Amino acid sequence: MLYTFSESVYDSVELERYFQLLTDRDAVVLWQNGVVLLLKYPHLFTKKNSASCYVMEADIRARGLKNMIPSFVNLISMSEFVTLTEQFSPQIAL
Repeated sequence: MLYTFSESVYDSVELERYFQLLTDRDAVVLWQNGVVLLLKYPHLFTKKNSASCYVMEADIRARGLKNMIPSFVNLISMSEFVTLTEQFSPQIAL
């Protein structure tokens, strides 16, 4: 499954519920204001998380967060995001 987060208003309890469902066959994409979740809840975005984590590079750059992103988080372009949508289904936008 592909989970996309575009807002930063989620609390840690709600996010943890979603993240407990993640497997190694899932991916998480943070975009728009959702990229701020990496800074708000870094404990949820760790290497031990079984799903791959991606963030939209344009959104990271627009917010000046490029140097604050952990090395295991994958920065992607819009065309790479489209490729992810082809690889993962179903998809849920949160």
